[in-house]
Amino acid sequence: MKLSIVTTLYYSAPYIKEFYQRICNVADAIAQDYEIVFVNDGSPDEAVEIAIALYKEDERVRVVDLSRNFGHHKAMMTGLMYAQGDLIFLIDVDLEEPPELLMTFYKEFRHNDVDVVYGVQSARHGSWFNRISGSLFYHLFNWLSDHPVSPSLLTARLMSQRYVKQLIKHKEHLFNIEGLWEITGFKQIPVTVNKEPYKGTTTYNFSRKLTYAINAITAFSNKPLRGIAYLGLLIIIPSSIYTIYLIIGHFLFNLNVYGWTALLVSLWFIAGLIIFILGIIATYISVILTEIKNRPYTIVRQFYHHDNYPLYSQAELDKKSYD
Repeated sequence: MKLSIVTTLYYSAPYIKEFYQRICNVADAIAQDYEIVFVNDGSPDEAVEIAIALYKEDERVRVVDLSRNFGHHKAMMTGLMYAQGDLIFLIDVDLEEPPELLMTFYKEFRHNDVDVVYGVQSARHGSWFNRISGSLFYHLFNWLSDHPVSPSLLTARLMSQRYVKQLIKHKEHLFNIEGLWEITGFKQIPVTVNKEPYKGTTTYNFSRKLTYAINAITAFSNKPLRGIAYLGLLIIIPSSIYTIYLIIGHFLFNLNVYGWTALLVSLWFIAGLIIFILGIIATYISVILTEIKNRPYTIVRQFYHHDNYPLYSQAELDKKSYD
């Protein structure tokens, strides 16, 4: 059995060496043949230099150096494309999720007939705003999506090669990886994990989180579009009934119609509602435009590997993801 360990690098320099040592200690107890795939997601610090130094010292280390920052989820998917193991362990490098989880997940994997063992955190960390906003997002996402996900899902997961082979067939440019994990299917079981609080400075500011939330909802749900149609009916039916009432009252019962203030307020309300609806439609059109451009998923500047590793071109990687 061959084991692959995949992780991404972005402002990760302080954690790489400790991560490498700890993950090797666990991997040595599981498999004689294993590889560690570091994906440099355009990290501005010296993370890639540290990873390359490890590659020079250990032939089991591979480094996929992306040409720029493409985003955490795309970097993870790219790393999975390069993973050759029968089992593939995906984890963040920042040590929030202890590398020793590999042994815990491996034991669960062996004792159950599954393709995925994944981690869920026992309690969310962070400020009250992050906890509340995160909870609201996942409740909204699960309400809108046909494929709900756990609100406490972690990156760490141990997967079979056949599961990963199907996972990387997804080629959306705008997505959230939790949704892709879920819709790929197969038998998956959770393991509760005590996640360490993050000690560094997160790069996920409010703007990036909002963009992520919008991309996730538009990628996995068309309910907002259907909601627009229902909202239109909700406005048209009572307004039509009221209009008929006014017309009949005016011509048959000499009913006087007043209320310029109410009319102006109604116009402002309807105008705002129309702009909001157009904004939803425009967001979906923007997603369609991004997808049909068919730009490269990620661009690999250089792949550091040893002679015993099969080197794939981008075309071969694309073919691999569709086989």
